[in-house]
Amino acid sequence: MLDEPAVPGPLSDDTDDTDHSADTDDSAERPVPPRVDASVPHSARIWNYLLGGKDNYPVDRQAGDRVRAVFPDMAEIALRSREMLTRVVRHLAGEAGIRQFLDIGSGLPAVDNTHEVAQRVAPDARVVYVDNDPLVLVHAHALLTSTPEGATDYIEADVRDPGRVLSEAARTLDFGRPTALMLMGILGLVPDHDEARSIVNRLMDALPSGSYLALYDGADTDPAYVEAMRRHGAGPGVVPYTPRSPELIAAYFDGLTLLEPGVVPVTRWRPDPGGETREIACAGGVARKP
Repeated sequence: MLDEPAVPGPLSDDTDDTDHSADTDDSAERPVPPRVDASVPHSARIWNYLLGGKDNYPVDRQAGDRVRAVFPDMAEIALRSREMLTRVVRHLAGEAGIRQFLDIGSGLPAVDNTHEVAQRVAPDARVVYVDNDPLVLVHAHALLTSTPEGATDYIEADVRDPGRVLSEAARTLDFGRPTALMLMGILGLVPDHDEARSIVNRLMDALPSGSYLALYDGADTDPAYVEAMRRHGAGPGVVPYTPRSPELIAAYFDGLTLLEPGVVPVTRWRPDPGGETREIACAGGVARKP
């Protein structure tokens, strides 16, 4: 994730869908861990609030309320995108045989984190999470559990510094072996599309043939969602989140072999039987590096 406070695009985070809106006030009294700036909103903490969590501060709740006032379905995007993440990891660790995952923009710990899903399928899977919010680091012990056969690590880094990400991830991952690069809901935090594509290319260039790119991001297909992002991006202390067209999201996969069904709303990427399939303003896909 970015080093600046960011707006709530469809980031991976706590997916408890219980309505705790009436019991979040006590989080304002929580002590602020060292290095956590509670005076500006951060995407991971805003998402946590929108989904009923308590790892947030008043500034995050204010930012979340601004979005929810314009686009009440924000939590629905988070839930459905999280479901896609689970299906993607399950496929990659299973049918595709991937044993290494680099998950950039991990957010606060949730149910069914990447390593949990992957290691249920393949106990020897190795997972590295990357995020930049110090509050995520405080909770990283929840991410650092692993099966005895596998490994899990956490890196505090900025997605805009691929060199550092790759260098530190190499402590745990062998980049001579196929690896799944996961960029779930964070490229909208890079305002310039060419820069975002460059980040993807630099990361994928470091991975061997047989690796995969999995990503989703906010799409500009719902005017209410786009307006919510515009208004929130104008708020004090935030970095805009940029919804993009499905065509621009698809451009991240240039040079790779897209898996069926291609770049689609997250609800329609290989949905489970009986799962939600209605279109939402978040699109993504998975592709293999030839």
